Amino acid sequence: QVQLVESGGGLVQAGGSLRLSCAASGSIVSINAMGWYRQAPGKQRELVASISTGGITNYADSVKGRFAISKDNAKNTVYLQMNSLKPEDTAVYYCNGDFQRRFGVRGNYWGQGTQVTVSS
Repeated sequence: QVQLVESGGGLVQAGGSLRLSCAASGSIVSINAMGWYRQAPGKQRELVASISTGGITNYADSVKGRFAISKDNAKNTVYLQMNSLKPEDTAVYYCNGDFQRRFGVRGNYWGQGTQVTVSS
């Protein structure tokens, strides 16, 4: 089994910054990709940012230039640095990972989510 544990959410004023972390543990052979999604009340879950095993990043248009995703392969951890936060960034942020496990098994997993609230 694979576990994703997120941390770093909280309450911040508009214009402030937060850094989210997501540590993956369990029977992981390699990481195919990891990413961050968010879901605001009454809205669908949306991709915020992702990073591939080769370090290729992808961002939602709404966060380009403000958020940065990075990873530490040795720690199986992905980070999301969020700057210039806006009230519309308020949501539950979920970590997602696509992993190669033993015996050729590939699996996709979600973290439990961490709340980010940006006050105006």
